[in-house]
Amino acid sequence: MIFCVEDDSSIRELVVYTLRNTGFEAEGFTEGKELFLALSNNIPQLILLDIMLPGMDGIEILKKLKSNKATKEIPVIMLTARGTEYDKVIGLDNGADDYVTKPFGMMELISRVKAVLRRVQPKNSSGQLMCGDVTLNVEKHLVTVEGEQIQLTLKEFEVLRFLMENKGVVLSRDVLLERIWGYDFDGETRTVDVHVRTLRQKLGEGGKIIETIRGVGYLVKEN
Repeated sequence: MIFCVEDDSSIRELVVYTLRNTGFEAEGFTEGKELFLALSNNIPQLILLDIMLPGMDGIEILKKLKSNKATKEIPVIMLTARGTEYDKVIGLDNGADDYVTKPFGMMELISRVKAVLRRVQPKNSSGQLMCGDVTLNVEKHLVTVEGEQIQLTLKEFEVLRFLMENKGVVLSRDVLLERIWGYDFDGETRTVDVHVRTLRQKLGEGGKIIETIRGVGYLVKEN
C-alpha cells in the first residue's frame, strides 16, 4: 500500500490511478489529519508527500512521521512545486528518501517509487550484487566480469552499484546525477552519459547488462 498526500485533487487522483494501474495498492489524502488517521489502521510501504498542504505542511508531517517509532521507517518521497536547493536539503535532512519536483511525469514517479522500495529492502547478506556475468562486491569494492577483476573509478563503481541495486527500474539521468553526484553537484546530465560509456567499455561483454532507455536514462535488466 502507498499513501499519497496531495491537496490538488487532479494530481492526487492521477497519481493514485497510475499507481493502481502499475500493480500497487494506493490511497489518497488531502491533508495531514487524514493521513495520521489512516496510519492508525494501516502502515503503508511508502508515502508520497506534498510540501504545500493546508494546515500542517509536508515538512511538519515528515518530522512527525520520523519522530514516531511506529512510522519512522516508512520511506517518504516529497512531491512539490518548490524546487530550490534549500527546499530539497530541508526535506532530505528531515528524513525524506527522495524528492520529485512538479511537474513530473507519471512514469518517472513510478520509477522513483520502485527505486526507493528496492533501496529499503534488506540487502543481499553476502554483500554481492549479480547480473549476467557481472558481480559487484559491495564490502570489498570489487567488480568482476566472468571472474576477471575490473578496475573502476569511484563514480563508475557507484553508478554500477546503484543500477544493479535497482534492477528492472528505469533510472533517469537526473536521478543518477542527484544520487551519485549529490543535489549540489553543478553538472549536466551528459556527465552521467560519459560515465556510463566508460563503464560499459571497461566491463566489455558485461556492459550489455546496462540498457539505454532512449530519452529517459538507463536500466540494468532483470536476469
